[in-house]
Amino acid sequence: MSSKAIGAAEFKAKCLHLIEQMADDGEPIVITKRGKPVAVLSPIAAASGRTSIIGAMKGTVLAYDDPFSPAVAADEWDASR
Repeated sequence: MSSKAIGAAEFKAKCLHLIEQMADDGEPIVITKRGKPVAVLSPIAAASGRTSIIGAMKGTVLAYDDPFSPAVAADEWDASR
């Protein structure tokens, strides 16, 4: 997939039109400043079908310590001295 290059000033002037054009053809746009690439505007990847963030990380935790136990022993607390 090739990409188009456009100067930053022209991108600023035509931003909304370029975004719509990119959404239609799926071709990324390289934004340049004084001829050097500084940013790339690219379409997002196809949605994975997930509509909610709830449960997105299910099954990713492999092990954990007791979450309800104190982080340090009680004799190490400054408040008890």
